[in-house]
Amino acid sequence: MVAKIRDEGLNRSHAWAMLDTLATVIGPRLAGSPAFLRAANWTRDHLAGWGLRDVHLESWPFGRGWQLDKFTLEMTEPRYMPMIGYPDAWSESTRGNVVGVPIYIGGMSPDSVEKMRDKLKGAIVLTQPMMTTFIREDRVNPTDPNAPPAASPANPGAGRGGRGGGRGGLTDAQRIAKLLHDAGVGAVLKPSRGEHGTIFVQTRDAGPNAVPSVVVAGEHYNNLLRLLQDGVPVKVRVDVQGEYFSRDTSGYNVIAELPGTDAKLRDEVVMIGAHLDSWHASMGAMDNADGAATVLEAIRILKAVGAQPRRTIRVALWGGEEEGLFGSKAWVAQHLAGDANKAARDKMSVYLNIDPGYGPVYGFFMEGNDAAKTIFDAWLEPFKDLGFRKNIIGGIGNTDHLSFIAEGVPAFNPVQEFANYDVRIHHTNMDTMERMRPDDLKQAAIVFAALGYDAAMRDGQMPRVAK
Repeated sequence: MVAKIRDEGLNRSHAWAMLDTLATVIGPRLAGSPAFLRAANWTRDHLAGWGLRDVHLESWPFGRGWQLDKFTLEMTEPRYMPMIGYPDAWSESTRGNVVGVPIYIGGMSPDSVEKMRDKLKGAIVLTQPMMTTFIREDRVNPTDPNAPPAASPANPGAGRGGRGGGRGGLTDAQRIAKLLHDAGVGAVLKPSRGEHGTIFVQTRDAGPNAVPSVVVAGEHYNNLLRLLQDGVPVKVRVDVQGEYFSRDTSGYNVIAELPGTDAKLRDEVVMIGAHLDSWHASMGAMDNADGAATVLEAIRILKAVGAQPRRTIRVALWGGEEEGLFGSKAWVAQHLAGDANKAARDKMSVYLNIDPGYGPVYGFFMEGNDAAKTIFDAWLEPFKDLGFRKNIIGGIGNTDHLSFIAEGVPAFNPVQEFANYDVRIHHTNMDTMERMRPDDLKQAAIVFAALGYDAAMRDGQMPRVAK
């Protein structure tokens, strides 16, 4: 079966064409947007066309959608200069062109901003100090021969809290955001952490406190501040025109199955998945059209080679991952969480996710599961010629496998390429097809098809780590 999977995946791959459709043809797939729904319907139709069972969209509460229709950002005085920037998702639209001398409030307290309220109406506001802490290093790939010892498993709850403070439970930043909204600012500009024109854009819907908001290339933002500090008259023009969608406030996951054939095991499930949504400043090729294409290609391969898995193999393409793992959390809450879902939870053998990074699968983060690592080591040994290096006992955070781990289900994400990932590609306007390579997609899909099949065929379920 592994030989059949390799032959189909290497010689008759559909992965690159699917990636191109998702990233180039459909483009950015912000959760709740019409483009995301086009992608969801397109993937559903392909899964149905391949003969998968129970192919459907599954909805969950999300909120209003948004898309950008028009945007202009330029300095008009003391000289003309087009500026690099991108509006935040769910940004309010400006009232046509907003032109003026920017007002700087970086580092000010809410009380100080309150005293400026009369000057803020209709103004362009610079909210942050000069950007000096650019992102200049990528994370270390733990499969690299020169990598330091692997870290301990990721804590699913780490980094999810936040300090309180401020009046009425609001932080200072939240108070200032509300002040800017209530004062009726014309537009807010803030700097990107990326260098060389790289724009990091990843903001959730601010709801009734939303204002026209633009992330500006750090170098261009700093230039405005230097001009103001030098006493040079400077003017900026901003025009943001976006559109909200509130008729359908659901998020959607795409679900399909390859049925199991063993009378004793077919009710047990092996699941493979990736998130389908992206941020809006680029095509979302690496994050995460390549992951979605990998999962689609993996299940297509298994259908094409006539695989008859003992357990059912279920495919999931999640929505709303970028805003907080919303799609996978909603699915797990409905189907796996609580006493009512104990039987289904017990029959979920393993979930394999693909998201952070790009390129070939070098191994998997094993989330501290030593017994599972022994199994994965054996499964992946035949793929050393395709780039497998080693599995890592440690874990990784901030992606959909955490929704499953929270319910005690073994769940794993691969180790992929991190070169230029943090400094250039991830959540930026540079997440384009240029970062992708067809052979990498083929390799990843082959690995996911083989591991999904292996997990569905073994006598026992994947070993679990005691809570």
